[in-house]
Amino acid sequence: MPKFTEDILNNWTKPPSDTEATKLENAERMVKEAINEDKKLKQMSIETFGQGSYANNTNVRLNSDIDINVRYTDGFYFTIPEDKEKSDFGLEKPSDYSYAEFKDDVENALVNKFGRNEVIRNDKCITVKENTYRVETDVVPTWNYRRYSEDGTYVLGAKFRTDNFKWVVNFPKQHIKNGIEKNSNTSRRFKRLTRLHKKLRYKMIKDDISVNENIKSFLLECLIWNVPNRIMNDYDNWTDRLKHSIIYLFDNTKEQDTCNDWGEVSELLYLIRNNRKWSREDINNYLVQLWNYLEF
Repeated sequence: MPKFTEDILNNWTKPPSDTEATKLENAERMVKEAINEDKKLKQMSIETFGQGSYANNTNVRLNSDIDINVRYTDGFYFTIPEDKEKSDFGLEKPSDYSYAEFKDDVENALVNKFGRNEVIRNDKCITVKENTYRVETDVVPTWNYRRYSEDGTYVLGAKFRTDNFKWVVNFPKQHIKNGIEKNSNTSRRFKRLTRLHKKLRYKMIKDDISVNENIKSFLLECLIWNVPNRIMNDYDNWTDRLKHSIIYLFDNTKEQDTCNDWGEVSELLYLIRNNRKWSREDINNYLVQLWNYLEF
């Protein structure tokens, strides 16, 4: 008999409560105010928007936080095909403003808004502490990023540098768009199944099970993205949807060939290639651990 009843699983598929949602919205609004009110930043072209679990509506009850992307759009980073030159795309003039300056300016704006004691600078982001009015908020300063094709067209993403000098590229807007589409094609079950998997990871950790630190919420969302829609559509209860999603992911992560082309939700970055922090083996071992925990 499974460890958890259908009623419990169904409850875990639900989004944050109204109270939690209000605190999430307060956090986003206040970060936007901080950027818009800053004397220096308000003179620049900047886009401020939610990303991650909050923006994708896959965050979990009682474990809700928020990621906010503060993206500088007056300049951009880029990559071009190997057989091309920068001049082929009119990319000769560098920016006089650097990413490091931008991150410092965003930090100063947040400190001016919330106070120095409420703001923590981290390697990848700047965290605003939670209180009774807002949730903990990770603010990620980024620049526009263009990935050019041979014909001169490009896809637009975001790029930033950690304080340890590592460059990171992602595509948050495409992630949001694709997630909405898959959710629509699965009668809103994609995001519910994603929340269920995320909740189970938190529950395992709470129950003192040693979960591999590489198994992050973002990874779980991308794994469910790669689960066929039929698994969400063809079964009429969460026990079976959960069970068959684990079986599918386990079977297809036994060997690299069967998951080599899996992408992130954006479908612009490979999920299990190119030296990601997680490995195929990490994922496959976690699925065994999850299966045993659920007592299937």
